Formats: sequence, C-alpha cells, structure tokens
Amino acid sequence: MNEETIKYWQDFCQKHQLPQNTPVTAWSFGATSDKLANLVKQGLKTATTSAYELYTKDEPLPQVGDWNIILDQAARPVCVVQDKVVEIIPYEQISAEHAYHEGDGSYQNWRRIHDEYFTKEYQEEGNKEFYPQAPMVCEVFEKID
Repeated sequence: MNEETIKYWQDFCQKHQLPQNTPVTAWSFGATSDKLANLVKQGLKTATTSAYELYTKDEPLPQVGDWNIILDQAARPVCVVQDKVVEIIPYEQISAEHAYHEGDGSYQNWRRIHDEYFTKEYQEEGNKEFYPQAPMVCEVFEKID
C-alpha cells in the first residue's frame, strides 16, 4: 500500500475504533475500476465476482469479515468495505440477485460483461479457457465508509 492508502486506513481505524494493526487489503476492480469504485461509494454496487482458479497460492481467498479498501484507477482510496458473504459457486449458477448487487443492471448485461471479462482473464493467465462451470468467488460486501 502507498502512503496515502496507509494514512486513509489509519484514519478509518481511528474513526471506527479499530486497532491500527487490523488487517486490510487494498485493491481496484479489474475493468472500469473508476466507474465500479464510484458505484461502491454510492452504495449501488455491493457484490463482486472473481475467478477462483486464477488466485495464486500466495493470494488468500476473501473471508467473511475481511476489510477492503477500494481503490480507483490511480490507486487512490475511494471507500472501505467489509465482506459479509463469500461463496464459491460455478459461474453458470450465479444468481440474478447476485448479478443485480454487482451494479451492472440486468442479468443479461451482467452475463455479457462477465463472459467477456473472464474469457480475457483466463486467456491472459497462461492461455486458459474460460468455461461455464468455472468456480467463482462471489463476495457480498457492505460499504462502511
């Protein structure tokens, strides 16, 4: 984390009476990060989906209770969220409700966006092929600040 993000987290911890050493992860959304970060800040995006198979052995899977700083495209902090639900679900079984909470509009729009995104992500990870049964990490989070 850069100095700005560290200060942002320290201020957040002080404001919310959390220990300064509370673990946190800072990240931005893979596609259209500024738009999606803004949707989270507005409370319109309360979920996200990532490909389970593309996590590395050094990258821990999200857990319920995890703190996350959402960053914009320039790696500046936008807001803090906390994971409330984390499930691993086959891509083709992700519900319309989860898709709605991702802030992409209709389920059909969510599928179009995510089909394209995961096809590209899998190709960039060693020419892997995305498939409908691919396990996905589905997170539901709450914007705290």
